[in-house]
Amino acid sequence: MTKPTAARGLISMEGRMLIDPRDGDIEDDAASPGQRSLLAIAGTLLVEISLPKLLFAWTVLLLLPAVLLGLAPLLASAWFSKLSERLAALTEIGAAVALIAVLALGWIGWRPLFRIAETSFWSLNALLVQPGYAFGREALRHLTELVGGKNLTPAGRARLRSANSVGSGIMLSACAVAIAMLAWPASRWTGNWSDIALLHRLVVPMLANAVVLVSGYLAIASLVWGFADASMPQPLDLAAFDAASAEGRRWRIAHLSDLHVIGEQYGFRIESGRAGPRGNDRLDRILAHLAAIHAIDPLDHVLVSGDMTDAGRAGEWAAFLDALAHHPELAARMILLPGNHDVNIVDRANPARLDLPFSTGKLLRQIRTLSALAAVQGDRVHVVDAEGKPIATLQATLAPHRDAIVAVAKRGGLRRVVALRGLFDDQFPMIVPPDAEDGLGIAILNSNAETHFSYTNALGLVSVEQTRRFEAAARHYPRARWIVAMHHHVVEYPMPVKAFSERIGTALINGNWFVRRLEALADRAIVMHGHRHLDWIGACGRLKIISAPSPVMNATDDATTYFYIHTLAAGPDGRLDLLSPERVEIAGATAG
Repeated sequence: MTKPTAARGLISMEGRMLIDPRDGDIEDDAASPGQRSLLAIAGTLLVEISLPKLLFAWTVLLLLPAVLLGLAPLLASAWFSKLSERLAALTEIGAAVALIAVLALGWIGWRPLFRIAETSFWSLNALLVQPGYAFGREALRHLTELVGGKNLTPAGRARLRSANSVGSGIMLSACAVAIAMLAWPASRWTGNWSDIALLHRLVVPMLANAVVLVSGYLAIASLVWGFADASMPQPLDLAAFDAASAEGRRWRIAHLSDLHVIGEQYGFRIESGRAGPRGNDRLDRILAHLAAIHAIDPLDHVLVSGDMTDAGRAGEWAAFLDALAHHPELAARMILLPGNHDVNIVDRANPARLDLPFSTGKLLRQIRTLSALAAVQGDRVHVVDAEGKPIATLQATLAPHRDAIVAVAKRGGLRRVVALRGLFDDQFPMIVPPDAEDGLGIAILNSNAETHFSYTNALGLVSVEQTRRFEAAARHYPRARWIVAMHHHVVEYPMPVKAFSERIGTALINGNWFVRRLEALADRAIVMHGHRHLDWIGACGRLKIISAPSPVMNATDDATTYFYIHTLAAGPDGRLDLLSPERVEIAGATAG
């Protein structure tokens, strides 16, 4: 039997090609930490970065909040100074009227001033203080584990982690005190209205004020965080799975993560480059295999814990939804949540690219993600109010914003972007309510930190407000059991790493705080996440944690990958038990 004409033509061309474009080239490894060192990527960043955009972003994200924070005490002191003058001159009606005017000005103006100062402070905290603490803590841990942690037992490694937390807290506190002392001579804490009229003369004092305030906070907070991290239960491998109860209800959860769907037939993924699988064929095999399993032994949920796409591009979402459309029985059980690659990759080909605040690109990636979540699960997940009560489905919540979302997607524009700012964050946590009082609910969290830079796309943070809303939802269902689903791993796990880049900038910045907030639910909740591309099942104290492997990353085209189907069971006294998982292997592509 002869080969088709097209196939014969392709074979004849292969012998004459200098390079085969289907195999990719070095451009496919541009941002891959698996193929290039962080130093090499940083060098590319410095060459390709847009300095005007970087300076503007630094001004808006760092300099402006610092100036506003430093200005707040000067404005407050100027107001008190004016108030004192009017009180001292309170001998006639004119002075009384002026006093009333000053009081009214303070009453009207202090709330916006306080809000601006508070917002600026927490903005700097999220961008500098907490990442700085996490970096220092993990750097010390990495160094000490390389030097003396190779032969430690799990308990010994946990003690070493605790000691490193205290040590890093003390060292960072000392550094913060030193910085505050250096900035103190240039600071200024009192002023009057004539000074305020000449703001250009106060730029240096305002910045110095901000440095002193932030450094003082870091000096105290790092000590508190260090000792808090040291005293919390350290992560350990799960000692044993729970025994199955004879009468308790069970739930089968297929846990996928980090699918990194791409939009090109022969494309490669950002992080793996040519060392990873090409195209999306493996995703099709994963879904087909999962559908076959479901037909024999039905699944309750299919959880995909983020990074459905490689860079949040429209073509990637289209490819993902097209693949899912062939398996409606899985789509009806699927739960998606946003990963850093879905919302924080500015440009998949250029790690030096950054988004300016209020840029269309950032919001576009967010609304593409929301649109996909609404399409897959919009009628099954609910948004909750401040009291934790489910107020509406995701579809119903987004419906009033449909025209504005479509307008941004079609035309962009600063005014339209500003009008939808905050829409993405307001939808989280989403919850899948339990089907009975003691049933299983799923809390869907957004663990992506606010970032405008591809190079820092992996930062994770669960906001205080989002955590409070989930806690309120849990109180609304006091007997329910919960899967707490998120993308980032909550803390660094006790597994050996070769490079510092494997442990820094990827876990939740406030992970230890978040674990403490979950302690009240520890017996009836399990955290399930992705992001690391590695499987790990362990616990922090009583809180069980499951990290999902990526079935498409860290493997060549012909390698076998895998994922797990977990069985959760209703245990006694409202406990949520974790039974031994089922490992599902996906064979690699055959040659040719």
